[in-house]
This record gives sequence, C-alpha cells and structure tokens, in this order.
Amino acid sequence: MATGVTLVPLLFISIAIGSAATILAWRARPEPGAKPLVALLLAQSWWSTCIIFRLRAPALETKLLWANLAWIGVVTIPVAWFFFALEYTGRDEYLRPRYVAALSIVPVLTVIFSLTGQYHDLLYIEPMGISTTGIVLFHQGGPWFWIIAAYTYVLGIFGMIPILGLLTSDAMAFRGQSAALVVGLLAPWVTNIIYLAGVLPTAGVDPTPIAFSVSGIVYLAALTRFRLLGTSPAPNKRARQFLFDRMQGGAIVVDANDYIVDLNDSCVEILGVDARSVLGSPAQDIIPEYDRLPADGPHPGHLTIGDEHGGHPYDVTSTQITNVKGTVIGRVITFHDIGEHLRQQQRLEVLNRVLRHNIRTETNVIYGYISRFEDSENAQTVKERTLRIEEIGKKGREAIELFDKTRNQAEPVDLTSLIKQSVKSACGTEPTASIHYDLPDEAVTVAGLLFPVISNIIENAVVHNPADEPNVWISATVEDHTVSVEIVDDGPGIADYELSVLEDGTETPLKHGSGLGLWIVKWGTDIAGGDVRFSQNEPTGSIVTIEVPVLCEKQTGNDGHQLTPQQTRPQE
Repeated sequence: MATGVTLVPLLFISIAIGSAATILAWRARPEPGAKPLVALLLAQSWWSTCIIFRLRAPALETKLLWANLAWIGVVTIPVAWFFFALEYTGRDEYLRPRYVAALSIVPVLTVIFSLTGQYHDLLYIEPMGISTTGIVLFHQGGPWFWIIAAYTYVLGIFGMIPILGLLTSDAMAFRGQSAALVVGLLAPWVTNIIYLAGVLPTAGVDPTPIAFSVSGIVYLAALTRFRLLGTSPAPNKRARQFLFDRMQGGAIVVDANDYIVDLNDSCVEILGVDARSVLGSPAQDIIPEYDRLPADGPHPGHLTIGDEHGGHPYDVTSTQITNVKGTVIGRVITFHDIGEHLRQQQRLEVLNRVLRHNIRTETNVIYGYISRFEDSENAQTVKERTLRIEEIGKKGREAIELFDKTRNQAEPVDLTSLIKQSVKSACGTEPTASIHYDLPDEAVTVAGLLFPVISNIIENAVVHNPADEPNVWISATVEDHTVSVEIVDDGPGIADYELSVLEDGTETPLKHGSGLGLWIVKWGTDIAGGDVRFSQNEPTGSIVTIEVPVLCEKQTGNDGHQLTPQQTRPQE
C-alpha cells in the first residue's frame, strides 16, 4: 500500500522534471503554444506541490486547505492543454479573450466550490477522517466533481484531435512532436481513469501528479529531440489560407451541388460581391455564364465579367476536388485577368505589321533611290546601312513570331528536320559555307520554336566569318531525356561585350548588344525550358551549346528524315 513516505519522493521527481520542461518552454515564449504549455507545466507542478504539503501538514484543517488549493492546478491543466493544441497547430483564431473566459467558467466555479466546501457538498462530502498514513480521506461523489471530470476529458479529447492529425505529417519532426504530446497526455490521463475506477490502492491520494513525471520526460524529449516550439506546424494552416486569400487570381470553391462554400479576396473584387452574402448561394446566380463552364479544365476562349463599358476578360479554369475514394466533392474555379495579355498581344501584332511591312517598304524605297546616284563609297555605305535596317526588322519579326509560338503552343518537331531547315537557311545566306554534321541515329523530338534559335546561331557563325569558306560543325547527343546541340565555328568568335549583355539580362543606353540575334537565341532556349552556353573554340571561333528537354523520343531506322553524318568535328 502506497504511503506518504513513498509518494513524496516521487512527487519531488515529478516537480523537478516538470520544472526543467517549464524553463525550456518559457525560453521559447514567442513560439506558438509556448505560453499555454508553460501554464500546463506550472499547473502540474502546483498540483504535485499541494499534495506534498497536504501529506506533510500536521492538522486536518491545513490538509483540507492544500487539498482545496490543488484544484487550481487540476482545472488549469485541461484548459491550458486545449489552448496549447489550438495555438500549436495554427488555430490561434480561437485564442481570443471571450473564448478563454468562456472556457474558464467551469474551472473558476470549481475552485470556488472547493474553497467553500464547508457550506455545500457539490464537489465532495466532508472528510471522513485521516488514515493511518496521515492522508485525508474524501468521499468524492458530489455532482460538480463529475461535471469537472467530464469537462476535463472533453477538453483533453478535443485538444488531442488536431495533435493526432500531425501523426501523418510528411515532416518527421512534426510526427515526433505529436507522438510525444499524445504520450505526455495519455500517461496522467490513464492514471487518473484507473484511480477514479478504484483500481489503484493509493489510500485516497490521486496518483495522477506522479504520472506527470512521465509527461515531463516526454515533453523534455519533444523540446530537445524533436524541437517542440522550435519547429512549429502553426504556420501551415494559416499559410494555406493566406495563399488562397492573397493569390493574384480569383478563386471560388463550389460544392458538388454547385453552391458557393468559399472565395478569396481577389474573387470578391472581380465579381463585385460581399463575401458573407454569397456564401451558400447558388453559383449560377453569382458567376456569369456558369452553366457554360466545364466540369474540369479550362474554359474555351475567355469570359468577360462586368458591363460592356467596364468589363474585363478572364481565363477561367475549373479543377475538381475529390475525396480519398476519388469521388468528386466540389470544384475550385479560378479567374485570371488576361486584359493586359490581350493588349500586349495587340501591340505585338501592330509591331509585327510595322516590322514586316512598313520598315521593309521604306528600306526598299531608300535602296532604290540610292541606286540612282553615282556609285561612290558614301552610296555604298548608305546601301549597307539600309540592308542592316532591313535585317534588324527581320530579326524583330522573328522575335515576335517566337513569342507568338509560345502563346499558340507550337507543335514539337523532329530534331534532324529542324537542323536541316536551319542549315538550309544558313546556306542560303552564304552558299560558300561548309556545314558538317554529327547527329544521333534515333529520332528525337524537340520544341519547334528552336528553329529561329539554331538558325541564328548558324547564320551568325557564317555571316561574321571573314574566311572564303566558313566551317560550321553541328553535333547532337541525347542523354537522360535531354538533347544537347553543339554548334562550333572557326570564325572570329562572339565579342565579350555581346555576351556580357546576355549575362546581365538587360540593356542600357551605354551597354547594349549590336542586334537581336543572340537575344533570340537566349529567349527561344529559355522558352523551350533549356539552357544555352557560350565558349571559345581553339584556335579561333565560338562554341554554342544548347541543352533542351526531349519532348518525345523513339527509336527508328534509316528514314527520309535522318541525316547521314558527313564529317565529324575535328579534335581540338
């Protein structure tokens, strides 16, 4: 049979462990859940302290006083646990003064009833006497005792629910933290249940505070090993809601019956509605042309929201929400304002017309008039500059067409066919050029918008090579779903200042490139999801390496699209 002699050392151990955990939690006060955890640990230590004084008190009145004061710790523990669980898991919106006050009503009444027990028997009946071990015996069967007991377990259960949700977290630290917290709660909880059932022979003393030593050890392990209060899951819930509310596009959530259940701030502004008034409303009453929206996927074309004078075009996409069984339980409908995109597209179309027609027409006129003048050095210079202007206009059109292909999702093409077309373009520019190939045997499919990229590299290598017979070596290799195209020339190479502009990613009035060719190479490679590198060839020339993802890859034999390697690149 447990006696005061054996209980006191165990209670001191419980207080010591709890105090150590309290100090660690107090140092982490700014972290979510730190303050409620400190309150919980202090309440546990207070309960154990009161039992020690109760056991050591010489008089019955003193023993009763400490027994009554212990209720302060008893009723604080479940409330502190509940608020800790809420704040630790990011549900701190419930930690408002009115909620704290409401949940504290039952604990405060319990403490009042314990201190005024001589006037009623709501909490427990008058003490029956003192046992041979000096312990005050109570007949604890008052109605309020069972109310506070039930209240304690209800708060414990509701506090454990969000903690249990972290056991399936992808983060090992959160899984360890939640497991430790569950064990820390269950140890005194199970002990108290066994005590109330009358199974433990403790001579009228509740052994729950002794189990706090187990809780303290577990909390210490959680604070040190799993960084409890150091690595907190609290931002997760708030961050998801923050991303939903603050995302640039509008988003509205509808259930399987097409009723609105949530919408973000952007959607409120787009639809011009009050968030509270539309929740629970039929979606077809709020969203224009709702019946035309697809069940899943993008809406063809665009949806104009607003009147004819102030409407905005939006890309609308529906995404189905399914449960673990794959059953559709709702949809998220997103709205992306494409007004600026359409205006930019219109600008590009006008600019394309100017570059394609106006500049070309004007340069032809200038070139024609210059031809009438006496063939002099000045006239030749004007002709060269006129052709240069026309070439810049051509490159501008290529850049615009490159971006247009991006919008129109250009079809992928065979790499060999792409290189053949690019080579043909370069040979047409300078027929004396010698192009050498080293291409893979298998057919490889890449983004078709790489045509202006490879064409400009070859053209740059041929046109700017002063040799009578420029040489260009083209090789391609495929590895791990990535194709690497290397184009080598023996010309003078690319000037460093041209490459520095590309590295900076922008131009200034004082630092700029001489044309658009290299920019087209960089833009096209970036759009294709690849990378381009420039290096020097020995003894002269440049090496341009393009690495892009393979869109489709299959093995084929010799077909009409395959180029037979004519000459490999010389060893350097």
